[in-house]
Amino acid sequence: MSGVVVVGVDASASARKAAEVALGLAESLGASLHVVTAFEAENAETFGVGSDQVTVYSADSAQHVAESLAASKPNVEVTHFAARGKPADSLIKEAIRLDARLIVVGNRRMRGIGRLLGSVANSVAHNAPCDVYIANTYDE
Repeated sequence: MSGVVVVGVDASASARKAAEVALGLAESLGASLHVVTAFEAENAETFGVGSDQVTVYSADSAQHVAESLAASKPNVEVTHFAARGKPADSLIKEAIRLDARLIVVGNRRMRGIGRLLGSVANSVAHNAPCDVYIANTYDE
C-alpha cells in the first residue's frame, strides 16, 4: 500500500503519541505522513525575556511535530498543514483533499465524561472517507 496517512495533532502528549503511531503505520505501509493541526482562532504566546523572545502560534503545532517526526524516520515523507476549523472537520477535509488511505487519531476523551461530550476520534470514525485507526494514547 502507498498513499497518505493523516494524523491530527495539538500540543498534548496524547496527540504526540498518536502521531508516533501514525508514523510507524506510514512506514510499515510505505505511505507518506500528513500532520494536521486545527485551530478555531489564531492564538499566540510569547516566551522569553527582553530581546530573547519567541512567539509561538497555535498553528505551529503541526510544523513542530512534523519536523521532529521527519527527523526520527528520514525514510518517511512527512508534510504538515494548519487548518482553521474544528479538529474532526479539518482532518476529514484534509483526508478528502489528499485522497488519504488512513486517518490516525488518539483516543483522548473517549472515556468517562468525555464519552458523553463527544471526541474527535468519535466524529472522525463516523464521518471519515477512509479507514480510521484509533491509537491508544492513555498511560496505563
